[in-house]
Amino acid sequence: MGLARSYAIALVGVVGHMVEVEAHVSNGLPAVIMVGLPDTALREARDRIRAAILNSDLKWPDNKITIGLSPASLPKRGSGFDLSIAVAILAASADAATPMHVPRRAVFVAELGLDGRLRPVPGVLPAVVAAAGAGIDTVVVAGPNRAEAALVPGLTVVAATWLPEVVMWLRGGPRPAALAPVPESAAPAREGQRPGRDMSEVLGQYEARRAVEVCAAGGHNLSLLGPPGAGKTMLAERLPSILPRLSRQAALEVTSIHSVAGKLPAGSELLSEPPFCAPHHTASMPAIVGGGSSSAIKPGAASLAHRGVLFLDEAPEFHRNVLDALRQPLESGEVVIARQGMITRFPARFTLVLAANPCPCAQADSGGAGCDCSPATRRRYLGRLSGPLMDRVDVKVRLDPVSRAAMLGGHQAAENSAVMADRVAQARERAALRLTGTPWQVNAEIPGAELRKSFPLPPGALDLLDRAMELGQVSARGADKIIRVTWSLADLAGKARPTAQEANEAIGLWLGVPR
Repeated sequence: MGLARSYAIALVGVVGHMVEVEAHVSNGLPAVIMVGLPDTALREARDRIRAAILNSDLKWPDNKITIGLSPASLPKRGSGFDLSIAVAILAASADAATPMHVPRRAVFVAELGLDGRLRPVPGVLPAVVAAAGAGIDTVVVAGPNRAEAALVPGLTVVAATWLPEVVMWLRGGPRPAALAPVPESAAPAREGQRPGRDMSEVLGQYEARRAVEVCAAGGHNLSLLGPPGAGKTMLAERLPSILPRLSRQAALEVTSIHSVAGKLPAGSELLSEPPFCAPHHTASMPAIVGGGSSSAIKPGAASLAHRGVLFLDEAPEFHRNVLDALRQPLESGEVVIARQGMITRFPARFTLVLAANPCPCAQADSGGAGCDCSPATRRRYLGRLSGPLMDRVDVKVRLDPVSRAAMLGGHQAAENSAVMADRVAQARERAALRLTGTPWQVNAEIPGAELRKSFPLPPGALDLLDRAMELGQVSARGADKIIRVTWSLADLAGKARPTAQEANEAIGLWLGVPR
């Protein structure tokens, strides 16, 4: 009879919190009492753990067992506490002949099968990140999770297949397979040719290609309006090919989100390429912004596209409430999901790309002789994209059908993604140098007040913007976005400060007027 402790990790969104698991075995009628805000899946752990211990030829204490999960006010969800609870129970009930020593600087994250097998759980990466931040030096996981856990530097990952392997190790026996700590300098990206589609495959559409490059340089949102076959989807799908690879910190954030969502393949490395998410227009609000019950809140496409691209093809076909739900993360860079007794936050700093046809019939010459839609029908169709949402789109481009000349010879002169990516990388380096010492990484993230205070434009550069605001063509939010795009244009041009030329081009991009 005694008391023992082990440690686990509770996830709230993608943020992990250390949880102390205490097990007290005392005299009394056989029972298992669990306290500390466990959810349904965690309450069911009592039966899983008992079966796993008995089927592993280990002794289950026929006494009163009290399990405490601390801090008690923190919600605990999922089956990742199974191994930690089993270790605490076995250590508390161990006798003098077979003592168990549970390291204070180790955490246990795994689900238990009824036969004693250790099963993988989602969210191991953010859990291990939290453990490393709390001073933990060893983490015990199921075998399929070991590659994911080893992505965090400075930790020794112990991978086990069966519960008896862990018990033998804690009793002084051989340790299960372990992976050496990953060095801090390990880079998430591999050198060489980047996979995926190339911008050289897009024929013609030079204005749209320019707009895509500007958005990549500054992290700006983009709207593409044009008939079918004009290249809207091709441009959106190739935008990630000109974005810089993710830094290690960004790669950890992105990989953690995919881990929590259960979309990280077993044995995968850090996701070094910017993600690209293109949900179908029938997707629900939880699928786009995240949600679910309080016991199973999952990130949506907006968070899965963090540090990458969220592409909404046929944007007017999405439910208006779904589109308007994106307004808050577009401003704050995170999704906030409130449920009774808890608030969950998921990062959602993405580049939004909207694609739309000019009218419902989607004729190639919409608005012309081949289109049967009235002007009111076309306005009503595009009106599904609300004004407040479009006010948050920095660059708007109207595409015309690809000409025959471009189809026959345009591929010979089209720049490939490598050339454009090099310019984008140089522009981002200039922006990063200018933003040194601030929490922002690209121009699109700079708050409006700070933009006007710390990065003023030269006199006369915004004369055209002043007139546009007087005419009511540009809102206050739109003015801030135009100034951000102006800086991105200057970064692409290699200029220390923007001029009226960049400001006027930014106004044209925001209004959707070609240069």
